[in-house]
Amino acid sequence: MGALKPWHIAVLVVVLILLFGAKRLPDAARSLGRSLRIIKAETKSLQDDDRDLAEKADAQAGYQPLPPQVGQPQQAPYQQAPPQPPVADPVHRVRDN
Repeated sequence: MGALKPWHIAVLVVVLILLFGAKRLPDAARSLGRSLRIIKAETKSLQDDDRDLAEKADAQAGYQPLPPQVGQPQQAPYQQAPPQPPVADPVHRVRDN
């Protein structure tokens, strides 16, 4: 029931010719082909971009930190910053006065 038979295609072609005319169909097919070519090129470039990003991420994951140099004091990798005083919101400061 769902199969496309040759007479279905013939009826579709006849309807298209009646709707659009014989002169417009080649132009429509040409523009459809160009559009499909553009879509294909864009999807390929997106896939290439994704592949390039994945390669860069893999390359960056292999970086190792430099070993400490001799004669220099070693620092802790994560030192805590001194506590910062709380920041007063200028709007509250004006309302308090």
